Amino acid sequence: MSDVRIIAAGIHPFGRTPGLSGLQQGVFAVRQALAAAGLDWRDIQFAYGGSDSAGNADTMVSELGLTGLQFINVANGCATGGSAMFGAYSTIKSGEFDLGIAVGFDKHPRGAFDPKPADWGLPDWYGETGLMLTTQFFAMKTQRYMAEHGISVQTLGRVAEKAFANGVATPHAWRREAVDLETILAAPLVSDPFTKFMFCSPGEGAVALVFASAARARRLGLDGVRLRAAAVRSRPPGSFEVFSPALDIVRGPSPSTLASRAAFEMASVAPADIDIAQLQDTEAGAEIMHMAENGFCADGDQEAWIVEGRTRLDGALPINTDGGCLACGEPIGASGLRQVYENFVQLTDQAGARRVGGDPRLGYSHVYGAPGVSAAAIVER
Repeated sequence: MSDVRIIAAGIHPFGRTPGLSGLQQGVFAVRQALAAAGLDWRDIQFAYGGSDSAGNADTMVSELGLTGLQFINVANGCATGGSAMFGAYSTIKSGEFDLGIAVGFDKHPRGAFDPKPADWGLPDWYGETGLMLTTQFFAMKTQRYMAEHGISVQTLGRVAEKAFANGVATPHAWRREAVDLETILAAPLVSDPFTKFMFCSPGEGAVALVFASAARARRLGLDGVRLRAAAVRSRPPGSFEVFSPALDIVRGPSPSTLASRAAFEMASVAPADIDIAQLQDTEAGAEIMHMAENGFCADGDQEAWIVEGRTRLDGALPINTDGGCLACGEPIGASGLRQVYENFVQLTDQAGARRVGGDPRLGYSHVYGAPGVSAAAIVER
């Protein structure tokens, strides 16, 4: 069983890129990652890649080169990137190959995602009630969580304020202007309790990560970061996830909790050991709920954490240091890999003005997708 290292990373800026397809943005990210590692596409032994609405990732071989490598397409909702990374991790861990790549990209049209009930095994009535609209579902879920655990609307606003502040210092972010708390709270309401600044937007972008065994990384003279854990889990009984047609009376854990526990066990570390975290934040409430689901605090403690600034760049546990989905937007295929990219540049001292304080050693990432799939990863400098 080989140790797995991420030795290089590439990113195409998130946002809107007229005239460039999602696939071409993926090719851009791959070429940037290869250049950073001093590698050629012909050196790569395998690839995992995915997108939601921009074509099959394996078709990028037409531009990168027809080398005959093993290329697996991945589709797992918003957890596509995390799942592609799990494939790369497992392939090298098994010893089958020692050099590969995970890539994710997307190019979504303007407006909210518009999934169809039948595609998710749901009856038409579920869509007719409006619950296929994810903005409405997550607003309802957050309302329930706020009522149960004493989370205020002001705290939702502070999550968004932090995200946009971090985005200012992030070259790949879509939203790079600070927005003050008063403006966020006074903005038009989209789905109560969320104003327009508390939701991310579907967008475009791409990320590629190069993976190697520890032995291959040494031969290449590239340290990068060690991928100590990668885990993917689906929803258990009693969880209440996007596209859930009912809320069970007997509640169970979430897929995020299961993936988190698996990752911490695999890495032999605890939440308190983590120095920097990237958590799924498709809306401000998600970051709050995922802080608890991933074991970083108890339900309800987020109110104090955020007021005290503990999740800011100079806080005890910086969260979503590049602005997360709120500032970067969410191209589904790329989003989970963007989180790992951010931890990579933070731990290898390439984050520039948004670099966190201290001497971070362990980075955590978490992505969550419909209809209840979560991936978690831990990297170490």
